[in-house]
Amino acid sequence: MGGLDGFAFTFLNLKVMADWAPKIAEGFALTVALAALIVVAGLALGLGLAVLRAFGLRVLNWGIVFTVDLFRALPPLVIIVLLYFGLPELGLSMSGFWATWLSLTLVLAAFAEEILWAGIVATPQGQWDAARALGLRFIPVLFRVVLPQAVRMVVPPLVNRTIAITKGTALASVVGVAEILGASQSAMAFAGNPSPLTLGAIAYALLFLPVVGVGRWIERKAAIPGRTRPA
Repeated sequence: MGGLDGFAFTFLNLKVMADWAPKIAEGFALTVALAALIVVAGLALGLGLAVLRAFGLRVLNWGIVFTVDLFRALPPLVIIVLLYFGLPELGLSMSGFWATWLSLTLVLAAFAEEILWAGIVATPQGQWDAARALGLRFIPVLFRVVLPQAVRMVVPPLVNRTIAITKGTALASVVGVAEILGASQSAMAFAGNPSPLTLGAIAYALLFLPVVGVGRWIERKAAIPGRTRPA
């Protein structure tokens, strides 16, 4: 068997795909849950760190900058492996799911903090001065005047980075989590045919293509009036 028939039998074997579709569907649901938790926790933590940095406490800012730079520099896979295999040596244990969640949350938070901080710094000084001239104190100025503008300015890079990091959920397969990739690899091993990997690729497309579309929609909604951008 060769040519298109051989390719179809190897990578598009409908019988094998039908047999293992339920397992891939379970992995799909697990991936959705993991990605959602990463996005919520990572963005919230990144925003919190950016806000704390805005208070200008030097020692605290040094700690934030060091932590953020560390998690931006380390590959996510290295962090996952260190948490999953290293913590038990300290008397702590963490499942593969939560090790992946914590690792990617910290990575996303690090990038989100830098992106949001850039938005805060890019907000014109006149906005701060005008708000203070109206009698507003620092905290109301930060939360009611500066942050809304900062977030609006950095939506595109923030959305893109969030999508890129959540795709790292595939790394969970390294620590035994049966998300899409893990389920596909397991199914391929048992079936003796790589068609489950094709099914896994389809599952990833079904998951992340809508996410990319929503990201583009958010970018358009958050676009600053008067600024043009390519289609």
